[in-house]
Amino acid sequence: MKQIETGKKDIVGKWHITKMSEWDNDYVNKEVKAFIRIGKSGNGEFHFGYVQGSMSGDFKKLGKDSVYDFTFDGSDECDPINGDGWMKVNPDGTAEGEMRFHMGDSSRFWAKRTK
Repeated sequence: MKQIETGKKDIVGKWHITKMSEWDNDYVNKEVKAFIRIGKSGNGEFHFGYVQGSMSGDFKKLGKDSVYDFTFDGSDECDPINGDGWMKVNPDGTAEGEMRFHMGDSSRFWAKRTK
């Protein structure tokens, strides 16, 4: 259990989404500086482009990686969206993950912790 708590500590916080595989940075940072925020409870929020939402997830240990596995609900230009995804912290302190929209797009993302 202590390993999961250590991994949780690494993942919790606010992260700036620096790159996404499906959209360019002009779109990703359109309304706000793109971010994903994860709380200790496993709840969180994100915003990139015109997409924003809330997340609920669990912290898991997969091999050597600590992973935040989540589902989300939100909106894309006022249209409702939902889906799931994951995020892990790399050894260099950056993060990467994926967001999969139900019956829609899927995109990898890369992020760095904000101060």
